[in-house]
Amino acid sequence: MLSANIKFKTFKKIKKIKKIKNILIKLLSEQNQVLDSLGSSYKYSYHNRYLTKFKNSSNIRIIGMGGSTLGTQAIYDFLRYKVKKKFTFIDNLISSQKKDKKKFTNIIISKSGNTTETIVNANILIKKKDKNIFLTEDKPSYLNLLASKLKADIIHHNDFIGGRYSVLSEVGMLPAELMGLNPKKFKQLNFLIKKKSFINSLISSVSATLYFIQKKKYNSIIINYDEKSENLFKWYQQLVAESLGKKNSGILPVVSIMPRDNHSVMQLYLDGFKNNFFTFFHVNDSKFDKIKNSNILSQQNFLKNKNSCSILYAQKKATENVFMNKNIPFRSFEVKKRDEKTLGELFCFFILETILIGKALNINPYDQPAVELIKKETKKLLI
Repeated sequence: MLSANIKFKTFKKIKKIKKIKNILIKLLSEQNQVLDSLGSSYKYSYHNRYLTKFKNSSNIRIIGMGGSTLGTQAIYDFLRYKVKKKFTFIDNLISSQKKDKKKFTNIIISKSGNTTETIVNANILIKKKDKNIFLTEDKPSYLNLLASKLKADIIHHNDFIGGRYSVLSEVGMLPAELMGLNPKKFKQLNFLIKKKSFINSLISSVSATLYFIQKKKYNSIIINYDEKSENLFKWYQQLVAESLGKKNSGILPVVSIMPRDNHSVMQLYLDGFKNNFFTFFHVNDSKFDKIKNSNILSQQNFLKNKNSCSILYAQKKATENVFMNKNIPFRSFEVKKRDEKTLGELFCFFILETILIGKALNINPYDQPAVELIKKETKKLLI
């Protein structure tokens, strides 16, 4: 068990690496603002009272790129049943503005304040009647200048927390409050690091991943059986790829959506090359309509009184059984409850896991130097 809400099975027959526990102890004892943001003592750069003037906004638009939006999208989709407002995410370069007379509250997010795509999208989308919140570092930048020009609110982005690690900082928690969610319930680190089951699961998972890298298995494939978690794993994809893809090494995270991908890439996963390791992910969500028994023919009697959830779960278990029989390495997450606490636990697990792998490989998990090269080259071509 990872926690009361998450049943976790780690990879089989792989020994724990002793040094991982030492790296974890050292990491938790150091001053680290990324980890601080996962805990209950983190201080936001805004006060709850500040958000009252935006609480009545019914149309909220998040404008940003990468880690500035992915974590918030994960929260919105995973917990959509709790959110009464409409959120729109602009997370890619748009070419034009659709005619929309609605009044929006725009939350424009860029750590540097100079992200090209965010600047372009903000200029296309922002209307005079909109309310605007700019979330960026407290230093000279384009977005700070634009915010001043528009007389908009500015909230300071923590200098020491990169986008992909920022989901439980202001970047994710300010929108979460406007969704009507409780940011305190996401903050699970202080509780989790005291749980032996969590620490053991974390160390086992990191040890296994290091073993796979040593054996030249570089493809980490997510077998996702929950459509509401697609953006959670887009966030995870950035977290792993951008944090660990350095020094001619790294892990390639690939997300497969089930059961759709049973009919496309599963053949390759089962009988193709063997440099993959897998993560199964399923949420026990009972809110599915039952199949109409009157439309079931005798050849499909096994489908009677079933719903999509039970069929999906059977497919997951069947696939795990086949993987096991073929000795294909996999781990499994089974989520029992869809709420802030559970999602906070998943964020904590994946962030800690990624940082520990980076530390064990002597890789800085916090920077992304190669991406900066493309930004500089693009600017040269546009000047």
